Parts: sequence; structure tokens; C-alpha cells
Amino acid sequence: MIPYQCQCGQPLFCENTRCGACGRDTAFEPLTNTMLSLDRNGEDWVDVNGRTYRPCANRREYNACNGVVDRYDENSLCSGCRLNRTIPMINRSENLLRWKRLEAAKRRMIAGVSKLGLNVNTGMRFDFLEDRRSHPEVQEHFVATGHKDGVITVNVLEADELELVKQREMMGERYRTVLGHLRHEAGHFFYPALIGNVDAFRARFGDPFADYGAALSRYYEAGPPENWQALYISRYASSHPLEDWAECFAHLLHIEDTLETAVSYGFVDEPGKDTRDKLQTWARFAVPLNELSRSLGQRDPYPFILTETVIQKLQFVADAITAYRDNTAAA
Repeated sequence: MIPYQCQCGQPLFCENTRCGACGRDTAFEPLTNTMLSLDRNGEDWVDVNGRTYRPCANRREYNACNGVVDRYDENSLCSGCRLNRTIPMINRSENLLRWKRLEAAKRRMIAGVSKLGLNVNTGMRFDFLEDRRSHPEVQEHFVATGHKDGVITVNVLEADELELVKQREMMGERYRTVLGHLRHEAGHFFYPALIGNVDAFRARFGDPFADYGAALSRYYEAGPPENWQALYISRYASSHPLEDWAECFAHLLHIEDTLETAVSYGFVDEPGKDTRDKLQTWARFAVPLNELSRSLGQRDPYPFILTETVIQKLQFVADAITAYRDNTAAA
């Protein structure tokens, strides 16, 4: 993402709640990718244009987000928080920190899809749930992160850093983040709107109607095929065509967001609008990005290979988004 700027000139980032230089309150609106720098006037927060706001109820009561609401909006929740169907049990202290991490990742995901012209206000909802691994008194023995009928479910434990590492190692994954989960599940959410031609999808990814349960059982029992790196962006993408799509959707968002950040800081030149140009720029940038991380003794931030087959899949996702955006604009 691009860095934003406070009224005082200090750089701001989408997670900021306050300017470190002048002390002004700040708020991020993910639907429009806008960072507000606000002065207080009694109970109102006022932007540089004189428009008045009040803090989101979840911000005011729990400091769980950095959103605001128009002063005259009847809804007490910001655009991101009003998508929540279920929030973590905040009477448990550890869940408040987890919730903040979930909300920060969710807002960044919403900002990314909004930039691409996709609308989350078409039924997307969120359930942040626990199971008995973290809370012995809840009913659910196991809550899987996933998507169904517009609802994105995330196990609250995914926002626990220790548990995230444990799951990553247990699953044999080189990359596992809350943001990655949300972008992946957003891919499932937008699939019905973006894929009008199933035959074209089948030619690129495989049969979307293949038995999902059986496919995942085979994957967890036998693992990916030996040549999976030549055909898929990740091991999990090989489990089912719909998972392949969702992984590619997520990676397109990873690349779009990170490239925008890299361009804004002068690390790379602005790539062309063509998806293949962007992917070529990304491939060149990902190598030094990984090396920089290794220089600090950290893991590769992008441990993936963009083969020609994977590039064609990413191109397919980008083309589907463009077609949807153009059709929506023409309607």
C-alpha cells in the first residue's frame, strides 16, 4: 500500500490510530483507501475539509479498529466492523489482542479488493470463532478457517503468533498469515461473481464441481503431486481447482499490494498495467526482497515460484476481475 500523510506532513500507514508527530487522531477507510487526519472538536472529530466524524463503537469501547463513522450516520460501526457477524469473546483478555490483529488484516484485505473494483458490500460477512483448543467451554471442538454462503470464518487462534507458527510447521507451509487467509477466503467469496464461463475456468484450473471432500481427503492423506511446483502456486493449491483459484486470487492481491508499496518507496519502477508486466517486475523484486529478509535472519517473505503455468492462472484471475469491473461500470 502507499504511505499516507497527516495534515502535519508526517507519513501515516493504514494501521495508525494517531499521528506520532502532532498527536492527531487518524482513521483508515478501507472501502476508499483513505486515511483521515482528524482534529477534535468536543465529541466530534473533524477532517481537513470540515467534515465531522465520531469513532467506531468498537474503537471507542475496545480500541479494536481505527475506523470512524460519519457524524450523522445512524450506524455506530465503521464500514469494516459492520461486516462482522461474530466477534471474539472479548471477556477473555487474550482475545482482544487477537481481535485487533484480525481487524487490521481484514481492513488491509478490504482495501486491496476495493482497489481492484470489487465490492465487499455484496454479502460478505465475518465470523471470528474459537474452538476447544483455545476455549474448553465452547461447543465447537474444531473451527476451520473457510468460506460458505458469503460468510468468511476465521479461527481466532490464527491471530495468535505462537499458534500460527505451530500450525505452519505442522502443515508443512512456508507461508501462513492472517492476511493470507483473508485474501484466500475473499477469492472464494468473489468466485461466483467473477466466473461466468465455467468452461474457461475448467480449462485453466480443472473441474470446479469435482468432489470437494474427496479431493481434500486425498490431499491430506497423500500430499501434493511430485511436480506440484511446476503447476501450482502452493502445495494447498493442488488440493482442488477451487482452492487453486483462491490461492491465485490471494497471491494476486499479495503482489498488487506489495508492488504498490515498493513503487511508492522507489524500490522498483512503476510496472505497466499489463498483468504479465507486473508479474515480471514482481519476480525480479521478490529475489532481493527474500535476500533482505535473510540478511536479518528471517524467513523468506515470498517463498513461491511463478512458473509459466502459474503466471497463466494469475493472468486468468486478473482478466476475470477486469471483465467484472468493466461489466459493472457499464451496467
